[in-house]
Amino acid sequence: MKLGVMNPVLNEYKFEDALKYLHSLGVAQIEIGAGGFPGNNHLKPEELIGKPDKIAEYKELLKKYELEISAISCHGNPLHPNKAIAEKFHNEFKNAILAAEALDVHTIIGFSGCPGDCEESKYPNWVTCAWPDDFTEILKWQWEEKVIPYWKDMAKYAMEHGITKIAFEMHPGFVVYNPETLLKLRSAVGDIIGANFDPSHLFWQGIEPCAAIKYLKGAIYHFHAKDTLIDERNTAVNGVLDTKNYGDILNRSWVFRTVGYGHGKEVWNNIISALKATGYDGAISIEHEDGLMSPNEGLEKAVSFLKDVLIYEQAGEMWWA
Repeated sequence: MKLGVMNPVLNEYKFEDALKYLHSLGVAQIEIGAGGFPGNNHLKPEELIGKPDKIAEYKELLKKYELEISAISCHGNPLHPNKAIAEKFHNEFKNAILAAEALDVHTIIGFSGCPGDCEESKYPNWVTCAWPDDFTEILKWQWEEKVIPYWKDMAKYAMEHGITKIAFEMHPGFVVYNPETLLKLRSAVGDIIGANFDPSHLFWQGIEPCAAIKYLKGAIYHFHAKDTLIDERNTAVNGVLDTKNYGDILNRSWVFRTVGYGHGKEVWNNIISALKATGYDGAISIEHEDGLMSPNEGLEKAVSFLKDVLIYEQAGEMWWA
């Protein structure tokens, strides 16, 4: 396993300064946004695609600070019913794939997206219940008419450009939001589809990460280290479905936290052990979205915490057995 960082937390830095800072923290990998919600502050695909000199400079800078790219990220909603919004996210995802190809990166991270409920929709419609029957009909239409056809086409395009892994975050608000829906899309499209496993999006749904990791054995392609604090009092009153602003920390049912501030070391030891036991030995990429900590403090606390949790070496032979 290698400790990494998702770069938007460092968007205030120039790229080389961000790499220098990560190197000073002992980080081995960086996950770089190339469009969509993560932005493209440190990787603008149009500045690299078809430009060998620029590509070489970019790679040399990474080498200088002993950092590898774990994945290129481009989260968005290319299935948005507003065609202009969908096209923007679609084009950015395609350009991110081309940038990954140029940089010899084989993993792309994003969201599955969410369509509307019909061709005339203006906004996405995330279905969360089976009754009344309208919702079942919407879900069937979304998957058969929009989700599966789109990702079959994008998977083909990605493979043509050297991408072997499209790793979706299982995030509420999108059609892939839990292990079952992730495997549903994987079954329909192919093994190029897998998970960017982020426990923070699962904790607040009531999903136990270790059980989910075991269920997804072989289908986890990347990992985000981000935590969630469940406020027991607020949840006891209102449940976990919460539309209040993320800044309303005292009143929300749950909030994102840096690792160790939502769940303790034992929980994270178990998560890392479950990953190792199921054969995942890739990036542990810190995503810092803690409303109580500055970018630097939250990131540095996460780095310090995870250095003691990660399993770096192969176990080797069980000499005691």
